[in-house]
Amino acid sequence: MDVQASPCNNTSDPLCYEEGSGTLAVIIIPTLLALSTVVVVTSILCSLFHRRATPERTSIPAHYTNRGQECVSSSPVRDGMEMEIPGECTLEGLEFWQTGHYGPICRGTMRRKDIPSPVVVKTLRGGINQPEAKEFVDWILFHGTVCKHQNLVRMLYCQTQRLPMYLVLEACSPGNLLHYLWTLRNSDLESLDPLQHFSERSVFLVAKQVAAGLDYLLSEHRLVHGNVAAQNILIGPGFSVRVSGLGLAFEIRQHQTDKLANRRCQNDKLANRRRAEVPLKWQAPERMMKHPTTDRSDVWSFGIFLYELITLGSPPYPDLEPECVFLHLQKSYRMKKPDNCGGPLYDLMKYCWMWSFKDRPVFSAIIKLLGSYTYLAGTTDIYIPEDMDIIDYIKRAGVLP
Repeated sequence: MDVQASPCNNTSDPLCYEEGSGTLAVIIIPTLLALSTVVVVTSILCSLFHRRATPERTSIPAHYTNRGQECVSSSPVRDGMEMEIPGECTLEGLEFWQTGHYGPICRGTMRRKDIPSPVVVKTLRGGINQPEAKEFVDWILFHGTVCKHQNLVRMLYCQTQRLPMYLVLEACSPGNLLHYLWTLRNSDLESLDPLQHFSERSVFLVAKQVAAGLDYLLSEHRLVHGNVAAQNILIGPGFSVRVSGLGLAFEIRQHQTDKLANRRCQNDKLANRRRAEVPLKWQAPERMMKHPTTDRSDVWSFGIFLYELITLGSPPYPDLEPECVFLHLQKSYRMKKPDNCGGPLYDLMKYCWMWSFKDRPVFSAIIKLLGSYTYLAGTTDIYIPEDMDIIDYIKRAGVLP
């Protein structure tokens, strides 16, 4: 019996189709597959092109081909690199000054639009694959973020996108406060220029600015300086003052912000290394006992700093070896009132040297005290007939100035 296919009248039946529809399916399905393939390939190519056209900004170079060439890195630079040195700026006449924590420190001139400015340039030593490279960029970011006060060392520009990597800081003249104080010794007072006339009132003016910078670090950034001393202060025209030597403050900041346990261990070692660089005679008793550094520890050091000012850079505890200071402090020993030092200034020193850190004043209170004492201070130039013997200073202070 022959079987005949009957016409399909139910168009909703999925098993029912017209004879001519098979040919149409053969054409449409491959076409759709081809179009989808083209779309996918196009999307991939666009993505790759976009990545190449917009490379990541970099912080730590992974390799380079030549000095001055662009750096290639695997980690993006964080916000804050707006201070990259512009193309119209040039650094001229750079001369080696001293070796810093990260490498050579040079002094020279930065010229922008034919306007010269004296600068200090801190450069990262050696190659860029070293572990210190990322720390150096963090150090630059620290300056760009924290040093925004008139009494803190001022960052001008940096270079992290090209080699060599460096930080450009504003230079001050005369510069190092400790060295400046030494130049005032045994001087002919009648022939001095105005900046060389340094009296007890000058001590108050300088000290108030330093206290303001330290108070800013604490109140705005919850940071302590950790190494308050005349050698870490810069002095400029008109007794304008800027606090420098922020290495330990940077390490403390790193420790506060880093959340990785292994990195915290590294920061502890770095902070301990920095603390070892702080002269013993400037340290508060709790620091000598290896207790945490606090803002009141800075206050103790600030009292030592006042002693440096009024004595034109004499080493503290001149009759004691550094290792003997702590035992004497335990027995309530304090330095006697220096010559040229008035009662209010010496009272402030002793206030800063209270054994319990809780009994010492905060910097905001010190600023008020200095302000109220300024116009009561002596205006006669401080005169010390003896020149500073550098060898003797190193021995007595226990520090290389």
